[in-house]
Amino acid sequence: MHEPSHNSSAGAAKPWAGRFNAPTDAFVEAFTASVDFDRRLYRYDIQGSIAHATMLARQGILGQAECDQIVTGLEAVRARIDAGAFTWSIPLEDVHMNVETALTEAIGDAGKRLHTGRSRNDQVATDVRLWLRDEIDLIRIAIARLQAALLTLAEREADTVMPGFTHLQVAQPITFGHHMMAWFEMLERDRARLADCRGRVNVMPLGAAALAGTTYPIDRHLTARLLGFDHPAENSLDAVSDRDFAIEFTAAAAILMMHLSRFSEELILWASAQFAFVDLSDSFCTGSSIMPQKKNPDVPELVRGKSGRIFGHLMGLLTLMKGQPLAYNKDNQEDKEPLFDTVDNLKGCLKVYAEMMGQVTCRRERMRTAAAQGFSTATDLADYLVRKGIPFRDAHEIVGKAVALGVREGRDLAELTIDELRGFSERIEPDVYAVLTLEGSVAARDHLGGTAPAQVRAAIGRARLRLAEG
Repeated sequence: MHEPSHNSSAGAAKPWAGRFNAPTDAFVEAFTASVDFDRRLYRYDIQGSIAHATMLARQGILGQAECDQIVTGLEAVRARIDAGAFTWSIPLEDVHMNVETALTEAIGDAGKRLHTGRSRNDQVATDVRLWLRDEIDLIRIAIARLQAALLTLAEREADTVMPGFTHLQVAQPITFGHHMMAWFEMLERDRARLADCRGRVNVMPLGAAALAGTTYPIDRHLTARLLGFDHPAENSLDAVSDRDFAIEFTAAAAILMMHLSRFSEELILWASAQFAFVDLSDSFCTGSSIMPQKKNPDVPELVRGKSGRIFGHLMGLLTLMKGQPLAYNKDNQEDKEPLFDTVDNLKGCLKVYAEMMGQVTCRRERMRTAAAQGFSTATDLADYLVRKGIPFRDAHEIVGKAVALGVREGRDLAELTIDELRGFSERIEPDVYAVLTLEGSVAARDHLGGTAPAQVRAAIGRARLRLAEG
């Protein structure tokens, strides 16, 4: 159910109604209205209007007394909305006309002068950019919070050995801390992508008016400074019509959600009885209505599912824009709901993930046992042979034969006797067992980006510096 309209706006003529001879059909009125969802932009709409009025006054287009009336009136409208004492009107279509009408009702003709030199086309583009700029800042903070949780976990588990996988098959031993740092790096790129995107968001459309600019002597650089934009948009047609900034943000959000979805998949696997690598806190799991033993990893499952929702919003926005001629078209009313939903879900996923990762418990012995299976130190044996002077391809073949024996016998390489190993190469000596241990394997990869615990701790230190730098 829609809320009732303003007393003076119900059934009132539209602000644009001069050219029309018949009222808007009631269904069409509701169908074309956007106020149900764009009302969330009200703070930014009022912020933009205050800056616009201030600029008009400085340019002598408005009198200072009128400007003061407008600013005071807009601040009063904002206070009413903040307090929940404002009634939104469907007949007034959108957040812009609701605010402007309330302003005019409060201060009279001065309110009617506010729209001088602008259009709803450049107004809404400005509002969305102001809103999205702030949301990007909040999202980047949320990413950093999740990254900080990962660093704490990585530091705690820097020595914890686990199997590293390729093709979901045991490949080589790694440390759990090293694995967490892989996710940190993905999120760091996501954070950087959003910072880069923010620069293109932070361009001001205001002053483009409907599509061609305005005949009034406005100062767009002043308005941009008042609103904290880097600079005004260069072309009025482009300023009001394109939504590539929203598409770019949603693309960055989709990549971020893809990363969280991959992370979720691993947590779901690791929390299963088959892997049993980690325990997720009960706070982030649910039970079954029929099976008493179940502990379902609902949070990572839901995050994994929400990735498809965000991917869909990206495709929706691309499709929305692909057929539009210049300049503004009503199609662009459809940009807000997917954009709002993307932001809301992204922030929710990041918040719950940061909290969840702060309460993950590692089953260290289970991970170590799994790492000891699947001949995960086979590459270490090949490297050992190379250091003994055997070409790598020959070493690869020798180790492959040793693995084949282990498969037949049901024994890992470290469980083969020295005589059995020397049967494959006389260059193998008793010191080989040092490289066949899990700890020896991870410690040997002691270089930048490697899984050695010392390198993991060094990477954590560098990562903390990056987070501190913002």
